[in-house]
Amino acid sequence: MSITQPAPALRQARMYLLEHGDCPPVGIDERLARSWRRSLAAGLLPGTGLADTEHASGMGLRHALASNHDLLAHSRPVMEYLFEQVRSSQSMVILADNRGTLMHTLGDTDFLDKADRVALSSGASWHEQHRGTNAIGTALAEAAGVEIHGGEHFLERNGFLTCAATPIMSASGELMGILDISGDQRSRHPHTLGLVSMAARMIENRLVIATCRCHIRLHLHAHPEGIGSVAEGIIALSEDDWIVGANRQGLALLHLAPPDLGATPLASAIDVRLGELLARHKRRPGQPTLVHLHDGSALFVQVHAEPTALALAPTAKPARAASAITTTDDALARLDAGDTHWHNATDKARRVAGKPIPLLIVGESGVGKELFARATHDSGPRRNGPFVAINCAALPENLIEAELFGYAPGAFTSARREGSPGRLREAHGGTLFLDEIGDMPLTMQTRLLRVLQERQVTPLGGGQPVDVDFSLICATHRKLREEAEKGSFRSDLYYRINGLTLHLPALRERTDFQGLTDRLLAELNPGRDIHLAPDLLAQLILHPWPGNLRQYASVLRTASAMLDPDEDCIAWQHLPDDLAEELTAAPQASLRPPASAGKAQNLDELSRSAIRQALETSSGNISEAARRLGVSRQTLYRKMKA
Repeated sequence: MSITQPAPALRQARMYLLEHGDCPPVGIDERLARSWRRSLAAGLLPGTGLADTEHASGMGLRHALASNHDLLAHSRPVMEYLFEQVRSSQSMVILADNRGTLMHTLGDTDFLDKADRVALSSGASWHEQHRGTNAIGTALAEAAGVEIHGGEHFLERNGFLTCAATPIMSASGELMGILDISGDQRSRHPHTLGLVSMAARMIENRLVIATCRCHIRLHLHAHPEGIGSVAEGIIALSEDDWIVGANRQGLALLHLAPPDLGATPLASAIDVRLGELLARHKRRPGQPTLVHLHDGSALFVQVHAEPTALALAPTAKPARAASAITTTDDALARLDAGDTHWHNATDKARRVAGKPIPLLIVGESGVGKELFARATHDSGPRRNGPFVAINCAALPENLIEAELFGYAPGAFTSARREGSPGRLREAHGGTLFLDEIGDMPLTMQTRLLRVLQERQVTPLGGGQPVDVDFSLICATHRKLREEAEKGSFRSDLYYRINGLTLHLPALRERTDFQGLTDRLLAELNPGRDIHLAPDLLAQLILHPWPGNLRQYASVLRTASAMLDPDEDCIAWQHLPDDLAEELTAAPQASLRPPASAGKAQNLDELSRSAIRQALETSSGNISEAARRLGVSRQTLYRKMKA
């Protein structure tokens, strides 16, 4: 509460309160009205004097100090820093316990005399029941930061004060105490509450770190540079990956509340398990890791742990996303870096491998369709047989028939003397992969359909049909169903090759960008532990990658070659110049405008255009659109409503 009420409105509200026993229905802030009602219910009147019971005895104060030793120890350095910011401003910094008893104060000497007249000193209780509406007592009652100025105080004798206070929360979500700045109302500053709130965050962060030393901690922020700042989130984990402690920012970043502590496993909050985070921490201590919440928003996570905590932690084995854990260790699993859509495709491919069910892999150019096809072959019972890959778009139309079906000696002018068995026969006993089958000429589609139906190949130029037995995997970037409806692709062949369609996501749609990056860098740099600088990784994630995985792998290959022998971190200077220019010229905001946006568009138009494009691409799926835009669902809903 930081809305200061006009003095005339306060006088009228106070008169109404005394006459009617309640606050007026309008004209006063609701939180202030609640506090005034509580003060009246406690038997206080604006002109009430102070009772002796409102000040702790020497023994009572010593007990309060001893009970709050940790709070005091971590608050004093911050209070000293805070007081330096407000020194000589007729004010003081105060720490109270969770019952409103003042435990420690720092203040300007000339103001402390005034404060003593209203018992604003150590040992005094500033609970609402004793002092009525005041920043310390009201922050305690509301469990929120408040500012009480001048006549907003319930007791008239406190009307010369202006006070701002905010709670200090423990790692378990309990209110430990109140931090306050009080001063002469004539020296009120609009940023005082913000200053107190920031100082309280500093204390909370110190408390979480101190009280959770025996736990593994994750420090969180939306930007890697934010880790270690006062704005970072901190969560503490139990040995079995449950979130058992956090600061307020940590809860907010994970969309949790204090009651969720001790009742929420890490896997229900982010898409990476503790084992994988520990494995990365072991490889690169202090290096932030990119993770995603289940609404698609991104966070950077840094592991902190004492050696004793790590010794008790689960075995640090690399793990996939929570929804993609598998115990299978085959070629498909080695391609699975954690993206849900990719994992679902590998699971389906594994189930049909070795069965007479043809696969049709659909995806943009460069997404890894041939890699996926080869991994499917290597993960199935035909892994010891040949894998024959043919790019139908790369073969000249006049040679594709001979290339596929083979030919007899002397079948045509340029034919080899001994003839050729053809690629279909070479695939016998293994897997035939027809890439870009949508570009196959219609005449060849007819012959291929006959082979698939009869399981025999007849070479050009005559000869006996030869039996063939292979698994069939086809791939295309085209929408073959639409092509078949238009007549540019044979519908009977489409249904013959489409035993199971698998859609592979574009690189910009994948949620496992960091895991994928780690795998590519390990493959490109055997024997070296190479990683990306966090700020560069964050910008690469935002890049549209029109060439998908093929383009990204090429970039990493070039950047790796630019590293000096003693370097292990790829940074901006290692990138190709053209990509570095694209990345630095790209908008830094989460809502990037589409490439077709005109220069005349303003920011609102660009934002709306980006949202429309994301919704269209996601077929109206809000969660998917939010993930593409890099915002939370709540943010997307708010922008759509606006």
